[in-house]
Amino acid sequence: MASQMLAGKGFDQVINMSGGIKAWDDPLAFGSEEQGLDLLTGNESVEEALIIAYSLEAGLQDFYLTMIDKVAVDDVKSLFRKLSDIEVLHQNRILEEYIQITGKKIDRDTFESGRVEKAVEGGLTTDEYIRLFKPDWNTSSDIIALAMSIEAQALDLYTRVANRSTDERSRVALKKIAEEERAHLEQLAKLMDSL
Repeated sequence: MASQMLAGKGFDQVINMSGGIKAWDDPLAFGSEEQGLDLLTGNESVEEALIIAYSLEAGLQDFYLTMIDKVAVDDVKSLFRKLSDIEVLHQNRILEEYIQITGKKIDRDTFESGRVEKAVEGGLTTDEYIRLFKPDWNTSSDIIALAMSIEAQALDLYTRVANRSTDERSRVALKKIAEEERAHLEQLAKLMDSL
């Protein structure tokens, strides 16, 4: 019954696990229900919500770019570039949605000037993620696990804010972004499987 419900929500592979959620040993969203709500409260207009979402994507992209010079292994450098490129695709999609919804002709530089510089996706700063996960910066699996944790946090945050949103257009936009985060998590899982 539960597997049919999940399959109906777009999950292609549903696995029943002995022990339930307590036996799960993979990335989960963590923290309180209020975490990240200082960035997105649910009271934003659709324009404000998209600017904040773009800022979170850009913050994570900046983090991945700065990490390229801090690691020694070429495969890990390449992985950080790949993760950075994926964030650019998310930024492009959010900017396109902003233009479509508002009807404003705005270029990337102007839109970038409105960025919020508080955190990366999921509502924590990169330093907070690093302190929590203490990844080995030269191990691809640790980097992917960190990225998956950040994406799980982002999916959780966008979903919670969408459910609280007082603006219907904002709710729809945030739910769409949450679905994209879920797709990103699936991409990262496939990348992890390929190692």
